[in-house]
Amino acid sequence: MKFPRRKLFHLAAGAAALPAVSRIAGAESYPTRPVHIVVGFPPGQSADISARLLGQWLSERLAQSFVIDNRPGAASTIATEQVVHAPPDGYTLLYIVASNYINATLKPSLPYNFIRDIEPVASTTSSSLVVEANPSVPVKNIPELIAYAKADPGKLNMASGGTGNSTHLAGELFKMMTGIDMFHVPYRGSAPALTDLVSGQVQVMFDLMASSIGYIRAGQLRALAVTTAKRSETLPELPTVGDFVPGYEASAVGGIGAPKGTPLAIIEKLNTEINAALADTNLRSRYAALGSVPHPSSRIEYGKLIAAETEKWAKVIKFAGIKPE
Repeated sequence: MKFPRRKLFHLAAGAAALPAVSRIAGAESYPTRPVHIVVGFPPGQSADISARLLGQWLSERLAQSFVIDNRPGAASTIATEQVVHAPPDGYTLLYIVASNYINATLKPSLPYNFIRDIEPVASTTSSSLVVEANPSVPVKNIPELIAYAKADPGKLNMASGGTGNSTHLAGELFKMMTGIDMFHVPYRGSAPALTDLVSGQVQVMFDLMASSIGYIRAGQLRALAVTTAKRSETLPELPTVGDFVPGYEASAVGGIGAPKGTPLAIIEKLNTEINAALADTNLRSRYAALGSVPHPSSRIEYGKLIAAETEKWAKVIKFAGIKPE
């Protein structure tokens, strides 16, 4: 049977439109089964708690389970690789942390390219770090810390939760911008570092507020400043480091990513719902208890932030000569 040319044209156009219609329909009904958010850290850590709070809100909002899948190890590298190789259908997502921006430079032999292989969906929160000292150290603010360190280079031991993570690089950025010398002492996580900081085995630390706030409020540690550009709602009396070191800013921005090739309509739907979550008063208050503030964004804005953070920490890593453990 022969069809007129006009009829063939309409049939071909209709066939070409079917995949687009299917994708749109799929996005409208998404999700139709449980969504897994892969977190590169154990249960109970800051990233895990943040992801669970978001997942619970999305589960209630979209009437489908958002399951937290903990895949700890190698500073989120294991979790990221799992998501990179997952089907790009919106049902496997990555909870992105500062380590993802840092690893791009610190670990050049990664089996993936983070910026190329992960689609930015939405940023979620910005978490402040707090500059803190053992009370035995005779400093009460950032200018006194700088003066004390310059008077006796290398005397202060600076703890971190591990080489190359945000608690380490925030301190290295401070050293780079102030010209002071502090000896870096890495630990396997913030918990053992804080134990030694409280006991006086080490003297200074740049730590996430969520894990340090209890020690600060108990008077076991002295908080000097927060590392974000603005003061923290959790400890509003503290100045920022930038008040004394112009241009200094260090924060741990979390977010959601998806495998490359995930349909744009699904990414946009997730972005809309995540931004709605971040506007929820109850969720905002729960994040505030962790020392975090909502950080809504478009997917494009989040992509630019990832690129900027990757470049920023690459400069610090090269300055400090940091090598992977």
